[in-house]
Amino acid sequence: MKIWEGRFEKKMDKLAEDFSRSFSFDKRLFKYEIRQSIAQIMMLKGCKVIPAKDANKVIQGLKEILREGAERLNKNSEDIHTAIENRLIKKIGKIGGALPTARSRNDQVVTDLRMYLKEEIEKIENKILGLQEVFLNLAEENIDIIMPGFTHFQPAQPVLLSHYLLAYFNMFQRDLERYIESYKRCDVLPLGSGALAGVTFPIDREYLAKELGFSKTSSNSIDAVGERDFVIEFISTSSILMMHLSRLCEELVIFSTNR
Repeated sequence: MKIWEGRFEKKMDKLAEDFSRSFSFDKRLFKYEIRQSIAQIMMLKGCKVIPAKDANKVIQGLKEILREGAERLNKNSEDIHTAIENRLIKKIGKIGGALPTARSRNDQVVTDLRMYLKEEIEKIENKILGLQEVFLNLAEENIDIIMPGFTHFQPAQPVLLSHYLLAYFNMFQRDLERYIESYKRCDVLPLGSGALAGVTFPIDREYLAKELGFSKTSSNSIDAVGERDFVIEFISTSSILMMHLSRLCEELVIFSTNR
């Protein structure tokens, strides 16, 4: 049963259903969805929206699903949220239906996406720092080596190899700074915004922010659920990084020719 299915008299066409299904790619949000859901239920328990006994049962079920992994979920589910909820209901019964309480798919998915990107940015930043260290060490080890500098594929002026290597160190430094700024834009909790106008339950967004590792909460619910420019910024930053890496690879290819 889909959350919107009750308003239709006929079943959805299979072609349209397959087209709208996102489980195949949003399953990568699995662990973030579980973490978010556990924090949400803990918060609702603390705010006395859900009885402690029921909340504990839901949390235990979610932890079991996390241990099982996304592989145990129904691959024909509409999305990762539906897959987890249905699995939970199958495990613990109808109380599993409390999972969407005080949430909408709108604030739910964007929270998962922000959590995912924050973790990915941290991984990339560490990779950049490691790469910079390699270039810095190579520059120090070859401080006096002279090489030809090229313009238009022609030898132009002599330069130090260390100077050439540090050019890439500088490029990667700018990439790193862009990721740091991108992380700041991701580090805003939208959960609690509901579909677009907040939720009617008494909730504690500061608690959620702390539990999920966000430095602050969003200030406008309409903006929070619809905003994806933090994703575009991440893609732009990653494209610039890949351009720098592509430039390096191309130059290494050229340096490896008979010339």
